Amino acid sequence: MSGHSRWAGIKHKKAAQDAKKGKIFSKLVREITVATKEGGPDPEKNPKLRIVIQKAKQYNMPQENIKKAIERSIKTQESYETVHYEGYGPGGVAVVVRAQTDNRNRTTQEIRRIFSKHGGNLGEVGCVGWMFKKKGFILVDKSIGEEKLMELIFETKVEDMKESEEGFEITTDAQNFEEVHEFLKSKNVPVKNAEITNIPQTYIKLEGDDARKMLALMDDLENHDDVTETSANFDIPEEIMKKFENG
Repeated sequence: MSGHSRWAGIKHKKAAQDAKKGKIFSKLVREITVATKEGGPDPEKNPKLRIVIQKAKQYNMPQENIKKAIERSIKTQESYETVHYEGYGPGGVAVVVRAQTDNRNRTTQEIRRIFSKHGGNLGEVGCVGWMFKKKGFILVDKSIGEEKLMELIFETKVEDMKESEEGFEITTDAQNFEEVHEFLKSKNVPVKNAEITNIPQTYIKLEGDDARKMLALMDDLENHDDVTETSANFDIPEEIMKKFENG
């Protein structure tokens, strides 16, 4: 899962930086609004809202802000819809994008422009989605130590665990994500990132200009105000990744 894991690591670092500036909070408020309108304001009865709240806490969104966002969601007339996009990046990389928007036509035009700008093209829904599986992804800080983490997760519903530069990567079935995540939190495991996301089943290795263009494509998608999730099946050399992270 190196391609996904590396990009997941970058996404987390960028989101953490944006959270310090308050930039990510507007996206979180929108996700809370959509989840509340779809399933109600009680997180105990609304799994989607419960997961969004966990995500908001992960980026240190104040509890008061979360509460206000839920209350505002009940009263507001604003209406967002969740839109899924699929397409191809440089080198034939498969890309899936989730966005929440109040203007589907505008967002579609902007996403299409981003793909074209970086040598990719937006396709029809279903063209690459079959290459991904919805999974729980949890990134744990290495400070816990591999042996201790292995002992803790031995009897949980974890599908896989591996070590990467970012930390220990745990994958679960999407249905078991909450249970595993809550268990890890109860044991004070240092979780750096936790989400339900699309995990690629195969990877395309990119080098040179294609690798740089692919990273730029994903970066522009992530920076779009309406986009809430991006996934792609690429793997690139470590030196290019580090140059990108360092700007």
